[in-house]
Amino acid sequence: MVVEETVRRVTRRRVRTRANLLDAAFAVFAAKGFGRVSIEEVCEAAGYSRGAFYSNFDSLDELFFALYRQRADLIAEQVSGALALDGPDLDVPAAVDRVTEVLLLDRDWLLVKTDFLVHAARDPDVAQTLLEHRARLRQAIADRLARARGFAKPPAVLDDAEGAAHAVVAAYDGVTVQLLLDKDVDGARVWLKQLLTALLTDGSGTPQRDPHQ
Repeated sequence: MVVEETVRRVTRRRVRTRANLLDAAFAVFAAKGFGRVSIEEVCEAAGYSRGAFYSNFDSLDELFFALYRQRADLIAEQVSGALALDGPDLDVPAAVDRVTEVLLLDRDWLLVKTDFLVHAARDPDVAQTLLEHRARLRQAIADRLARARGFAKPPAVLDDAEGAAHAVVAAYDGVTVQLLLDKDVDGARVWLKQLLTALLTDGSGTPQRDPHQ
């Protein structure tokens, strides 16, 4: 029992250390930019030694991917949750309203993500890992759209639920780039709603029904 309790304490402490390192790294990356931050700076911000860092992460790239997974998983949960409320008969216009209300539009995160995208574009291995994370996000959206009996038939250029999921993520990417420049969160939500409505309905907010359904 003593050994088990010791193991639990060590595990809890390790979880806290990892979480604190992630929080500190996020703040430092947002303030200075990924690629301009050292492991020492992350450790100093978190109040830990390099040993604590290396007991949790092999590199700053690995630490960033842990941050990216947190946000990517959160976005996937937000989208899936917003799409799940209608059950199998998806009310697309209502779902678009919910998605645009809950989607993560945090400017500090967008700064960090954009820095890392540039970094990944110059490193094929990093780029591949990032592409895999983005593919999981798109798949979560596509799976929900494909299961919805009330899913609007997408415009022909999108072909199917997977094409629609690509378009949804692309719309989010485009709106967030604009948000980085003008810092207008409310405007970003309005634009995102308009884009998703145009992509997933006939443009008027009325779903385009699949004649085979």
